[in-house]
Amino acid sequence: MATDYGFVRVAAVTPDMRVADVKYNAGRIAEKLEECAKRGVQIAVFPELALSGYTCSDLFLQPLLPAACLQALQTIAEGAKESGVLAFIGLPLVFAGKLYNVAAAVCGGKILAFVPKRHLPNYGEFYEQRQFTAWRESDGQDRECFVTVGAERVPFGGNILLCAENIPDLAVGCEICEDLWSTVPPSCALARQGATVVVNLSASNEVIGKKEYRTMLVQSQSGRCICGYVYASSGIGESTTDAVFGGHCLIAENGTLLAENRLFEKETLLLSEIDVQKLACERRKTTTFETESSVRRVSFSVRPCSMPLNRRFSRTPFVPSDGKELKERADLILAMQANALAKRLRHTGAKCAVVGISGGLDSTLALLVTARAFDIVGRPRKEIVAVTMPGFGTTSRTHDNALRLIDCVGATSREIDITKSVLCHFEDIGQDREKTDVTYENAQARMRTLILMDVANKEGGLVIGTGDLSELALGWCTYNGDHMSMYAVNSSVPKTLVKYLVKAVGTETGGELQTVLEDVLNTEISPELLPPDKSGKIAQKTEDLIGPYELHDFFLYHVVRWGFSPKKVFFLARTSFAGAYDEKTVLKWLKNFYRRFFSQQFKRSCMPDGVKIGSVTLSPRADWRMPSDAQATLWLSELENITLSD
Repeated sequence: MATDYGFVRVAAVTPDMRVADVKYNAGRIAEKLEECAKRGVQIAVFPELALSGYTCSDLFLQPLLPAACLQALQTIAEGAKESGVLAFIGLPLVFAGKLYNVAAAVCGGKILAFVPKRHLPNYGEFYEQRQFTAWRESDGQDRECFVTVGAERVPFGGNILLCAENIPDLAVGCEICEDLWSTVPPSCALARQGATVVVNLSASNEVIGKKEYRTMLVQSQSGRCICGYVYASSGIGESTTDAVFGGHCLIAENGTLLAENRLFEKETLLLSEIDVQKLACERRKTTTFETESSVRRVSFSVRPCSMPLNRRFSRTPFVPSDGKELKERADLILAMQANALAKRLRHTGAKCAVVGISGGLDSTLALLVTARAFDIVGRPRKEIVAVTMPGFGTTSRTHDNALRLIDCVGATSREIDITKSVLCHFEDIGQDREKTDVTYENAQARMRTLILMDVANKEGGLVIGTGDLSELALGWCTYNGDHMSMYAVNSSVPKTLVKYLVKAVGTETGGELQTVLEDVLNTEISPELLPPDKSGKIAQKTEDLIGPYELHDFFLYHVVRWGFSPKKVFFLARTSFAGAYDEKTVLKWLKNFYRRFFSQQFKRSCMPDGVKIGSVTLSPRADWRMPSDAQATLWLSELENITLSD
């Protein structure tokens, strides 16, 4: 079940309503709650003053209206006893002789809490202070307040947290509309006190530009508080005497908008899942996230959700899905890589840059970045020494593409065939030249690195590393071979992103360069360390040996960025790649990922300098510190206990 992995299904609900018609409004809320239960919703948020309507004006001061709302709330709570939904419903409530705009938390047939609005707008079209009193906490009074409803004493106050007994890491805080617009929203304190989900019952009218501003507020607050945020606003049933309400509903998580509806729908039930496990993990990692403990905690239990995830996860989490955003992201990444290298060139005073060009993806991107860096420092691209080093496995296709690429970029081409040197080395160490084992392969990789280093020494240059983040994660590089360089421009660029960057450059430039880059993109990924097949094509295909890079990049993102457990990574992968890979295949390569990730840490512990371009990097000087002799037993054991579907 999704609940087992920290996912909580939430809904922002705007039902049809009539101003001051409490019976009608309560009926629509009850129907929507029933629908929420059928759809596996665990937290449902209704608009501000949903039982009465927000636009009742001085009718709020008629005792009949608040009394009817409270009675209707009790009826709704009793009727939804078996629903297993924690619902937040807005109503006017009399407390200690004053009228408050409150959110009622309802679950399991009971009213669990009343949370009053702190900040009452009294400007423009708003005049809430005419009818309502703003809640102010003072001298610990908030802890002592209760409202008697029937035989129950219900906690009342702003400093209340609803804590789930049956879902670890789920704690819900509440604020109301203008509270979010204030200089210090209550959700900031609620998050510090442990709220991983914040709900907002709102009645925000529509004016030009407000929708965009409201969306920005919800997203940014969810990011600032590292929380999920569920926002439900009043809809078109409200009075249009002076304003119109669009029923805007939003669901966000840690700065990311998960779901949003269209304005002016008759009714809305907006669904998504918030990953409270991920939020709790992110808070632990963020040492500047402060915590407090002075809060009233009210317990509740919700029904586990056994339905498939409504939320979708990208198969390529490192790559934006939107075309416009992808181009902007590609431009930014290339600029970061090129400017980082430009700084290193200036600092070292290197006379040239030396890049090994294989005709593969990584060395192609490295050369493109190096060319941009030379443009930045105002030096001719002829000072880039691009070295091709054909060997036992080099095919004519990759060799030709390497030469064409060098020519298009305008670098200086140099070819050094490694065959003789490697055969001589085989004689030195007693290696059978017919035995195509790991020594056969790695001797070639190390010979190429030796040549690049010595050429750089001879020319007063800097060796530019070509290996990418995915290869570092899997250890798919030869220690002290292609693993080593003087500056590694691709070290935090995963393979799936390398492809998109190369494609972006081709699309931007066009012409012969685009033709070459497209052929590079269409070439099998291979280190070309084993002889070609009988037809002269690549025989050693990387993804046949270690697994598809799109899977490994997906694993890498969710393991390193979010710290998810192996079971959760498998759950997300089998969901996201359904139809592309079966469960058995996903599990096979996930096990391989963990085995290689742990066993190859020693290569990452001494990797060269390289620029960080995203939230995931494996530099031992930055984001990832891990013992080289750590055991993978705990992680692999969890995978061994996974039962595959029939």
